[in-house]
Amino acid sequence: MSMSKSSAPGKVILFGEHAVVYGETAVAVAVDRRIHMDIEKRVEVTRINGLEIDPEKQPYIVDAIERVGIKEPLEIKSKSYLPSGAGMGSSAALTVSTLGCLYSLEGTPSYEKIARTAFEIEHSVQGGASPIDTSTSTHGSAVKLTRKKGSNHLWKIKKDEKRWHVHHQDIPKMKLVVGDTGIHAPTGPLVRKVRRFYDKSGFARDIISEIGELAERGCEALEEGDLESVGSLMNDNHRLLTILGVGHPKLDELVNAVSSHCYGAKLSGAGGGGIMIALTDKPRKVAEIIKERDGTPYMLEASTTGLTLE
Repeated sequence: MSMSKSSAPGKVILFGEHAVVYGETAVAVAVDRRIHMDIEKRVEVTRINGLEIDPEKQPYIVDAIERVGIKEPLEIKSKSYLPSGAGMGSSAALTVSTLGCLYSLEGTPSYEKIARTAFEIEHSVQGGASPIDTSTSTHGSAVKLTRKKGSNHLWKIKKDEKRWHVHHQDIPKMKLVVGDTGIHAPTGPLVRKVRRFYDKSGFARDIISEIGELAERGCEALEEGDLESVGSLMNDNHRLLTILGVGHPKLDELVNAVSSHCYGAKLSGAGGGGIMIALTDKPRKVAEIIKERDGTPYMLEASTTGLTLE
């Protein structure tokens, strides 16, 4: 094959951010905004969207080409419907869709192989990562990360001394609104802040454990299609993350402003700014409120479709 097409979804984290670092359960859900890739052999020099590829600007794509081992020049076209740096897994979707195309040029790819390689690329480019974004983008629907293997197991991913078991998680139809605060907070310092709190405080360790238990209850509510319980647990998760010190006044403002129009809302991702998510049956109203409060809203639906290959 000399040409292939693919697309992969973004994601939002429903439960368990930060606690997942300590082996607790975390859940992410794929969303209906995607990145589309179109890769073809038969050109003189590797180009992306008409321009010669630049390792500084396209580290994920360059790393993917090297790992797959394609030597011929490639014509790459990408189209993204995901905002970059907004906590919706755009780098994971880019990496997964690129690998889907590249492996398709060489044969029939395994989704497990794509998920593993995509995680390695994210880990390398970012200097650290969990497999939650890349596995959700590959598999679609929702994925549950745990320390131990359970039912609906998809794959196990290892890195140094860390082990993650990735599981399929059923989801009901869900409408979500992301509110982007526009405040960029690097993940690393926030993770280190939680680590210092965790190491010196039994209270912090209890909070982490409670977030993990809450994520498990969230999985049960998702399976039952009980949106009210899912929303209530999201509210609880937001409160616990704020106690851990990764909240932000702007996140609280947006969460509180939409609370009467949604099942539940919480910060999603590393915190300290970034995004909040709301589970709601009134997405337009919630988006309107976020906009009035100077946030950038994105109306999304949970998606059962992961990586697609043509």
